[in-house]
Amino acid sequence: MTSNNPSTVRPVAVLELPLEARFNLRVRSSDKKSIEAALGFALPDRVGAAKSVKQRSALCLGPDEWVINSSEKDADALEASLTRATVPHSLVNITDREVTWKLSGPRAAELLSTGIARDLAKFEPQTGARTAFDGVQAILFRETEHDWTLSVWRSFAPHARHLIDTVNEELASGL
Repeated sequence: MTSNNPSTVRPVAVLELPLEARFNLRVRSSDKKSIEAALGFALPDRVGAAKSVKQRSALCLGPDEWVINSSEKDADALEASLTRATVPHSLVNITDREVTWKLSGPRAAELLSTGIARDLAKFEPQTGARTAFDGVQAILFRETEHDWTLSVWRSFAPHARHLIDTVNEELASGL
């Protein structure tokens, strides 16, 4: 049974989040300061680190790669500011590429661990990573101790959601 109702009695509340503007940014470290000036905040330096300022956030996926999120209202301004940057960089609007779920509850990490071969206990709040969820490329972000977001490419969303719901039902049954 698939439900987008967070009040469904399950050990982990699963909610599909509404679309927000999302961009993939690549820039050399030597050109990063110019991009940061255009963005209005410093990009996180460490892979897995995240930073939020006002309605924009950035997650460092690699030494020269970030996912930038913003509100839909801010998307055009963000894109325009980075388009005006005079240093070489790549900015790709990936807003419609992914589906994102918020998974909440004390057993959320346990549910996620059935599809992610990583030690999720090592993820501190406000960190994330590119990973695989049951073989599907994903971006995992730990918001708080018991709150996570999982983003997968839209074409793989039915498969990922089916696994999430199946495991949630198994956890509810005591398995």
